[in-house]
Amino acid sequence: MAKPVLLVTRRMPPAIEARATRDFEARLTPSDTPIQAKEIIARAAGADAVLTCPGDHFNDALIGALPDSVKVIATFSVGYDHIDVGEANARGIAVCNTPDVLSLATAECALLLILAASRRAGEGERMIRAKHWHGWAPTQLLGVGAVGRRLGIFGMGRIGRELARMAAGIGMTIHYRDVVRLPPALEAGATYHDNDADFLAVCDVLSLNAPGGGSTRHWLNAARIAQLPRGAVVVNAARGTLVDDVALIAALKTGQIGFAGLDVYDGEPKVNPGYLELENVVLLPHLGSATVATRDAMGFLALDGIDAVLAGRTPGNLVK
Repeated sequence: MAKPVLLVTRRMPPAIEARATRDFEARLTPSDTPIQAKEIIARAAGADAVLTCPGDHFNDALIGALPDSVKVIATFSVGYDHIDVGEANARGIAVCNTPDVLSLATAECALLLILAASRRAGEGERMIRAKHWHGWAPTQLLGVGAVGRRLGIFGMGRIGRELARMAAGIGMTIHYRDVVRLPPALEAGATYHDNDADFLAVCDVLSLNAPGGGSTRHWLNAARIAQLPRGAVVVNAARGTLVDDVALIAALKTGQIGFAGLDVYDGEPKVNPGYLELENVVLLPHLGSATVATRDAMGFLALDGIDAVLAGRTPGNLVK
């Protein structure tokens, strides 16, 4: 019996490519960079499934041009705002993602950004590499601590809750903003805010952990930044679209925002050049889920979803 055909649009970790090759007629991609839509369409001819990634924009035009043979698109990510799910469903194409398995790693990255930005670790590392460090000094690179400070989490989903647990463990006080209040067991002592003004006013540190999409695009704008305590720390390990870059850059220059840590960017891999001119921002290249174990788990979950759809079952990671 012939194996189903799987198009993989990006180079994957070795364990994922090995399973894909074992179970499918796999059309692998050797490149780490996104391929063009026209190449995806051409290479999808006769394919049963597609394994894709953020940065590959499966808009209505691309999905509309896919061959009828494609039954499922799986994304190597939790977020799926790069896929027009409505258009896919209209064509009878299932969409799967990779929830749960990257929550810990991404929360670790958010905590890393909080500590690195607050303690000016990026500036210190650059100082060493530039050979500008001349020894310890009482006033050198004075930052702010995390212990005892109020952490506001915008988006208290799986990743937000893991971050809350970690941050509480180092002595931070947790506040959160979400569409609805969590049950007490999931809230775990965090303080819920049902409006932006009250929430932002208490955020010594603001972590963005909400999903992308139209409803959250540029949520952190100039008006909301103005409601934060002066000198607040802002970190984003969720989606670059959550931030109005022009507003954040302006606030970093004036000191309204003291420090920022970013792992994701609006329009990445492009980064607003204004950030590159600032010392008080830590910039990472979308490392949130970048551990070997996490990336393997993501790939296996995506392939599990593809297997289920092609076998006529409803996968647990089906995007609805």
